[in-house]
Amino acid sequence: MRLARQDHFRTLRLPSPFQPRLEALGKQEDWYNWAGYKAPGSLWDEELEYFAIRSQAAVFDISPMVKYRIEGPDAEAFCDRLALRDVTRLAPGRVHYTAWCDDQGHVLDDGTLFRLSAERFRLCCQERHLPWLLDSAIGFDVAIAEETEAIAALALQGPTSYAVLRDAGFAGVEKLKLFDLADFAHDAGTVTISRTGFTGDLGYELFVPAERALSLWDRLFEAGQLHGIRAIGYKALNRARIEAGLIVANSDFVTAEHAIRADRLRMPDEIGLGFMIDSNKGYFNGRRAIETARARKTMRHILVGLEIEGNVPAEHAIVYHRKTREVGLVSAAIWSPTAKRNIALASLTRPYGDVIVGDLWVEIYAMRELQYQKLMKRAKVVPRPFVKLGRRTANPPAER
Repeated sequence: MRLARQDHFRTLRLPSPFQPRLEALGKQEDWYNWAGYKAPGSLWDEELEYFAIRSQAAVFDISPMVKYRIEGPDAEAFCDRLALRDVTRLAPGRVHYTAWCDDQGHVLDDGTLFRLSAERFRLCCQERHLPWLLDSAIGFDVAIAEETEAIAALALQGPTSYAVLRDAGFAGVEKLKLFDLADFAHDAGTVTISRTGFTGDLGYELFVPAERALSLWDRLFEAGQLHGIRAIGYKALNRARIEAGLIVANSDFVTAEHAIRADRLRMPDEIGLGFMIDSNKGYFNGRRAIETARARKTMRHILVGLEIEGNVPAEHAIVYHRKTREVGLVSAAIWSPTAKRNIALASLTRPYGDVIVGDLWVEIYAMRELQYQKLMKRAKVVPRPFVKLGRRTANPPAER
C-alpha cells in the first residue's frame, strides 16, 4: 500500500531576496534557520570563506536581521528613552551600537541604531520586539513598523571592500568614516551604505529595497571580480566576530525574554556593555535597577576574553579556578588564524575574571581516534578585541 506524503512536519524557511544568487553559489547544502529565513552556514569552504574576510572582500547576506523603522516628531525622544546610549548625540548620518533593557535592567537585545534623518531611525537587532516597542511608544508621537522583509541587506567586509564599492561606482563612499552612513544612487532608487560590520575589519553594510536586491548583488560582484569578492556563510563570519571580541545574543548571553532561569538574566555590565550606559542622559529603561546594582555591587557575572594554551578550541568548556572550583562557561571559542592564539569568550561568576584572574583552567574534551580525551588547559584573562586591525578605522580607507 502506498503511503500518503507526510510533510506536515516540515519547517518552511523564508527565502532571502538574495536567495537565487546564494543557491547558485552554494556547494555545501549547509543551511540553517536564521529568524525564519534559510541562511547559509557555509557556501563553499568554511576555512577559505574566513580568509576571504581577512584578505579579500567577503559578502554576507544580513537580510534576515530584524529591522524596525521608527519615525515621527518624537522618534529621537523615544529612542533615547529606549536605549542605553544618548541618542540626542547621534547626528543624522551616524550609527550607534547600543542595547536596551527591561525595567529590571536586564538586557533584552543589542543592535545598531541608524539615524537616517532628524525624525527617522532604523533599529537592527537579533530578536523580534515589535509588541514591546509599541507598548513602550505609548505617549510618544512616533510610528514603528517592522521592515525586515521589505529591506534587503548585505555586509561587505574585508581589506578590498572599499575598492569594490569604488569600482561599482559609488562615488564619495571613501568619505564615510567608521559608523557613518549615506545614501547612494542605485537602479533608479537609492542604497543606504554604512561603514559598519561584525568582523572587526574594514567593512560596510548596504541596505536596499528588496525588489532591487539582485541588481545590487550583481553590481557588487561585477565590480569585485578583480578584488577577490566572495560570498560567505555564518561559520566564517562567526570566526571573525570572535576575533573582534563581539557578542551574539542567545549565544554569549541569554536575552531577557528568552531566559527561563532567573540566574541566566544579565545586566549590561555583566556582558561587557557597561560602556554604553550614559549616566548624564535622561531616564531610560532599566536605569534605576542598573544604578542600584552598581551602587550595591550585586552584579554576579562578568564576560571576559580568554587566551588558552594549546590549539584545541574550548567551545562550551567549563572554566575552573585551581582546577577544582567551577567558575564559569565558555560561550564561543576558536583557534584564531590571524592572532595565532587559542581564544575564547567566557561568562564567569565574580570575583573570578574580575578580582581573581589567576590560576584559571578550562576543561576541554577533544576527539582522538573515536574517543574523547579530557584536556585541562591553563587560561588567562586578556583584553578584547583579540585582533585589532588598523584598516578598520583608517581614513581614507585603504584600497587593499
